[in-house]
Amino acid sequence: MIIEIRAKNCFAFDEQITFSMKADMRNKKFASNVHKENNFNVLKAVGIYGPNNAGKTCLIRCIKAIKNVLLNKTNGLMSNIFTESDICELGITFLSAGRKFSYDFKYDVEKEEFVYESFDEILKDQYNNEKEICWLRRDALKDEYTSADTELLAMIPVVAKNNVIFHLIDTSKFEHTDEMKKILTGFAEKIDIINMNNIPMEHTIELMKNKNKLQEKVVGYIKNADLYMDNFEYVEMSNIKFNGGDVGEKPEEDVLDLPEKIMDQIRLVSTYKGVPVPSMLFDSTGTKKIAAMASYVIEALEQGRILVIDELDSSIHFKLTRATVAMFNNELNTDAQMIFTVHDINLMDCKRLFRKEQIWFVDKDDNGVYVYSLADFTAENGVRDTSDIIEKYRKGAFAALPEPELIDTLLGIKGNVKEDASDGK
Repeated sequence: MIIEIRAKNCFAFDEQITFSMKADMRNKKFASNVHKENNFNVLKAVGIYGPNNAGKTCLIRCIKAIKNVLLNKTNGLMSNIFTESDICELGITFLSAGRKFSYDFKYDVEKEEFVYESFDEILKDQYNNEKEICWLRRDALKDEYTSADTELLAMIPVVAKNNVIFHLIDTSKFEHTDEMKKILTGFAEKIDIINMNNIPMEHTIELMKNKNKLQEKVVGYIKNADLYMDNFEYVEMSNIKFNGGDVGEKPEEDVLDLPEKIMDQIRLVSTYKGVPVPSMLFDSTGTKKIAAMASYVIEALEQGRILVIDELDSSIHFKLTRATVAMFNNELNTDAQMIFTVHDINLMDCKRLFRKEQIWFVDKDDNGVYVYSLADFTAENGVRDTSDIIEKYRKGAFAALPEPELIDTLLGIKGNVKEDASDGK
């Protein structure tokens, strides 16, 4: 599970930002929203609010970049356009098998080199005192190197910088570095990142092809999300009806000649009042997004995965987004986690759904981008768990609220109309 994300000079973030999933156990409310393991307390779900183009998606991109680096994929990193430095800095602290680890790296986007990386394990005693144990530190900027595998120390300074070290060497020869690689790649493989404005259906299709318990739960989620749907399934082409005929009769669309991905989507069938219809042709945009998201949600809950969703509420009814978040907060969820960006203020509910530290904001001004939590606003600021958070947000108490001046646009349009009319006289 993700505990903390750090970023500096990455995408929209100039100065250092820290996004935390740590639970504040001084707050006893909604204990089921917290995953507790070996004296570590991690939030199961966090929602991120803020105006358009403030930096919410950039935070998601930071998580994706970290995942790609750990899995030896193209990282897509960009330094902040308002800085002179080419070095992006990213870090992540996470919980894996009850152990807490921290990994940081610095990447020179101009030279395409990793100039720094470090991996530490954080131990916590019964009194909540933490101690860091360094497994690896490779600092090419300061020419400083540390490794738990002493036989690796002589190699580190001469190893190429075009990748992180555990993807450059045969780690099987180094005990600690090999374990480090397994920990980091195993953690990264559990992260799923999706954008609700461009969510692929392929993941759900692959699960729908196999009749098993996981597939049944995906179908159950989709059906429960759409009260008018009787069933949702993946069927043979011969069972699909088009305008009263079946595909075997070769409809005008030449459906059998369509690409395989389209064919797969056509074979997803929704049933309404006993009538099966191709989901792709008949279901609403919202229902299609629900179907596409369903497999990720169910897999996360079943397999203890980390689901990161950009624009969770895109075309989705607020009651469904709320119910989905509640599934992750539920005490039956023991190890799955969800991080999502959202605009729907109906989710901003500290009375029935969230702890204060589960609500985050991203805002920006002329000086930079800021990432902060509702928990930063205390009772001294007039913000309590019992406060009407939605109303306070509407009034701008937490900033991170757009202030469009579209009336100026309207007046400008009307002004142009009058001007054009007078020109024609």
